[in-house]
Amino acid sequence: MLLEPKRRISRRALTVWKISGAITIAISWILAGAAIFFLHIFNGPFWISVLLIGMELISTYLFIFLLPSLKWKRWRYDVRDEEIELQEGIFIVKRTLIPMVRVQHVDTVQGPILRRYQLASVIVNTAATSHEIPALEESEAESLRHFISNLARVADEDV
Repeated sequence: MLLEPKRRISRRALTVWKISGAITIAISWILAGAAIFFLHIFNGPFWISVLLIGMELISTYLFIFLLPSLKWKRWRYDVRDEEIELQEGIFIVKRTLIPMVRVQHVDTVQGPILRRYQLASVIVNTAATSHEIPALEESEAESLRHFISNLARVADEDV
């Protein structure tokens, strides 16, 4: 297999992904708590409550601690003159090559959590799909957006 891309996303992506996971898990705990409450009210089986709590504990560990670090370790990208290469995935590693001649436009996006940590994501749009490079430093995201845009313009002129 070819060498994997070398550039990494910001280490602060870990914090952002952990916060996003904590929000998801908080909602999940509220729903599980409501289910346990109704089970108790209607004299449901006790083992279901224990099972729900066990599943929530496992989900909490996975979504807040394990998955963000695995995701960060795997996420890499490279931008070359003729292509953009992305690598992502935890259990199934997906590698994508985006030819510069296919790039139509490039955006940066920044939600409230990313903004709090001075991070932004770069979205590379082609005619068929969109590809995201998540959680880069703001300045790096902005310069990467301009760099890819210029390379795509040059690649388009060469065709």
